[in-house]
Amino acid sequence: MSLAERFNATGFSRWVNGPSGRVFRLVAGTAWLAVGLVFHDHWWGVAAMAWSVLPLTAGIFDVCWFSAALGGPLRGKAIRAGQAVPTA
Repeated sequence: MSLAERFNATGFSRWVNGPSGRVFRLVAGTAWLAVGLVFHDHWWGVAAMAWSVLPLTAGIFDVCWFSAALGGPLRGKAIRAGQAVPTA
């Protein structure tokens, strides 16, 4: 079993690639962006704005950067299909 398959079998992956995880990523990305905009004169404000791209794109486009970094599928739909429990 590959590292990506092991990650995608975890409860965290099930949560983060589900509807509540997607909403969380959107909220977190928006929060990082807001912090960055408020503190845009500081280097860490700019860093916060840059960081906000990851959770925002993950939430908007339904992708999982963790899975992709581990060599697994990028799309949340493909991850959820692999997590489906086969019915007998």
